[in-house]
Amino acid sequence: MSKAKLHAATMGGSADDTEAAFYEALHNGDIDKLMACWADEDDVVGVHPGGLRVVGVAAVRTTFEAMFAQSRIRATPLQVRKVESLGSAMHNVVESIEVMTADGPRQAFAIATNVYHKTAQGWRMVAHHASPGTGLEMQESSGAPQVLH
Repeated sequence: MSKAKLHAATMGGSADDTEAAFYEALHNGDIDKLMACWADEDDVVGVHPGGLRVVGVAAVRTTFEAMFAQSRIRATPLQVRKVESLGSAMHNVVESIEVMTADGPRQAFAIATNVYHKTAQGWRMVAHHASPGTGLEMQESSGAPQVLH
C-alpha cells in the first residue's frame, strides 16, 4: 500500500479528522498526505485566493505543488462554522496564514470553505475555496450583507 493510501486509510472517522490532516499536511508541505485528504474524483474543485478554479485531482495537486515550491505556508483554521449531514459536511473557516519568505514570516488571512463527502475510503475533501481576507476581527458579520450577487 502506498504511503498516501496508508495515511488515507488511517486518517480518522470524521470530516473534522480529514480537515485536521489537511491543515497538518499543508503546514508540513507534504503533498502526498495533503492529497490523501482529497476524494479521488474527476470533479473535485480547488480555488486559491485570487486564483482560477481548478478541477480534478491532478490539477488540484499541481496547484499545491506550485504553492509548496514557492514558500512554506502555515494555515490555521479559526472561527469554524459547520453544516453537517450523514454523507456531507461543509466547514467555513477563517484561515490565519503565515507565509515564510526570504524577508521573514508574513501574516495574512483568508476565508475558506471546505466541503467533504463520506466515501468508501472515509471522509474526503471535494472542494476547497479560499478568498483573500482582512484582519481577523473583520472576517465575520451577522448583519445584512453589504454586497449582493
